[in-house]
Amino acid sequence: MHRDEAIRLIRAALKRRSGKLWSVKGGRGTAWGWIEIDAPPARRTWHYVETGEKAEDGLPVYREVHGPIGGHTGPDDRQELQQLLDLDHEPHFQGLSIAASSDHYQEYVDRAEGRVPSVAGRPYWD
Repeated sequence: MHRDEAIRLIRAALKRRSGKLWSVKGGRGTAWGWIEIDAPPARRTWHYVETGEKAEDGLPVYREVHGPIGGHTGPDDRQELQQLLDLDHEPHFQGLSIAASSDHYQEYVDRAEGRVPSVAGRPYWD
């Protein structure tokens, strides 16, 4: 399966199953084969702000707040994407990266379409 076909299939399946648009894009440059799944820019309205508190290690404590466009994907969209893709972890607030391999593409097409993955992508890097 080619990258562009995987992007098209994942985007369509997520929209069909959730009723929402999702940003499914291919990487550029050296990340060309990778695919990123995220909320579209209009829904990336969350930000981390300092609370003024300090953690036990002395580092500042942050909390996630809703704000203007130009932030990251919020908790509701991350949870929904986790459920749609049947992931055992919540996606990162900057989106989900899919590695550049046919097996990874097929795994996430299957997940987006609500199926048990027919293949599992395996890391090909150190």
